[in-house]
Amino acid sequence: MSICVDVHLLSAKHASVEVEAEASVESLKRRAQTALAVRGRGRLLNSSGEVLDGAQTVTEAKLRSGDVLTLHVNQVQLKAANGLGFSAFEQLRDVQQVQASERAFAAILGDGSVVTWGIANYGGDSITVQEQLRDVQQVQASERAFAAILGDGSVVTWGDANFGGYSSAVQHQLKNVQQIQASRRAFAAILRDGSVVTWAAGCGGDSSAVRDQLRDVQEIQASHHAFAAIRTDGSVVTWGHADYGGDSSAVQDQLRDVQQIQASSHAFAAILRDGSVVTWGPADFGGDSSAVQDQLRDVQQVQASESAFAAILGDGSVVTWGIAHYGGDSGTVQDQLRDVQQIQASGGAFAAILINGSVITWGDANCGGDCSAVQVICVYPRQVRRFISEVKYPSPDGFLKTTLETVNGRWGDTKLEDVLDPNRSRKPEDKDKRRFLYVVAIEMHERGLLDSAASVQS
Repeated sequence: MSICVDVHLLSAKHASVEVEAEASVESLKRRAQTALAVRGRGRLLNSSGEVLDGAQTVTEAKLRSGDVLTLHVNQVQLKAANGLGFSAFEQLRDVQQVQASERAFAAILGDGSVVTWGIANYGGDSITVQEQLRDVQQVQASERAFAAILGDGSVVTWGDANFGGYSSAVQHQLKNVQQIQASRRAFAAILRDGSVVTWAAGCGGDSSAVRDQLRDVQEIQASHHAFAAIRTDGSVVTWGHADYGGDSSAVQDQLRDVQQIQASSHAFAAILRDGSVVTWGPADFGGDSSAVQDQLRDVQQVQASESAFAAILGDGSVVTWGIAHYGGDSGTVQDQLRDVQQIQASGGAFAAILINGSVITWGDANCGGDCSAVQVICVYPRQVRRFISEVKYPSPDGFLKTTLETVNGRWGDTKLEDVLDPNRSRKPEDKDKRRFLYVVAIEMHERGLLDSAASVQS
């Protein structure tokens, strides 16, 4: 049996890829790279932003027909900032993954070594463990510390001890580690046998109260100060600060056949096998979804800001709840949220990618909830790419002709066709908008951010 998935690049170029269910994820990635005409090392991410294990089969990775994946090809460019010395900058070559604490970064290089920079007591200085950082497979970060999984399944930590940077008390248990998750101040590691090891003071670092329940664990999610683990039987175990979702007793009998969990800063939302959703934690942070519970059917994906959740339904519509200002109320854009393929969140806002490649945002404007300054590019990315592909360097006539043929919409209070056509509008503000479009189109083209229309599916 085969499945068909959509694989997207960050440029919005995408392709449909068919693969056998028993084929490896690595094989799927290679097919996607061929279809998208890209080279280099890359990683496939699922709709939740998680990196897929290339060694797993498509079935083991729980991929289904219609899933939307993202292909990250490593063409990394970094600029020096305060705290990144020239010696560290020179080492940043062949970067495979970058992880961030509150004020520091850790980069895994192609040879499995790690380069760190930033504030030392936030994990920016790894000199005390540098010799141990070999064959690193994955790095996770708390607010002020890092934890690295090595190829042999052991773990190396550094940074502030109170935030998980010191793991000596449990080091003898950290064997055959498969996955690490982090709250603000603690870490939780899943071992090959499905057991869990936690460390650090508070915020879920002490799991002794539920140790006997932490068996056959498949996945862990974290709020700021608590953890939630999904077991193979679909049940859920929680621990940590009760006010951050660490106590799920009020909904424990509903947590059956759980497929996925997402967390805001203080609350959790679980998708069940039947497509319904169970939430817990403080209501102000999305822990109470009762106001929209009847709408939460056939849920495919959930994303979270700091204080709200957004769920994509099977028909491509979206349901939101939580603090309105931080994305819990999508009423102003609800009629536009159709055929949604993927949602991403900042601390206080959401951005939804539609099937036609356009983007809809809502939530706190200061957190990215208002993209009106670039709305024409967000809403009409394919039209701009088509124009670029047909005219190597933008000219007013070519731009207007191509765009007017393919666009039907508005920019602010003005019809977009009036904005684009100088014969229809001579308003100074519309001239400024036209000038803006030309500059953006040229800039995007020269930076290689737009792909040819021949490679882009409409």
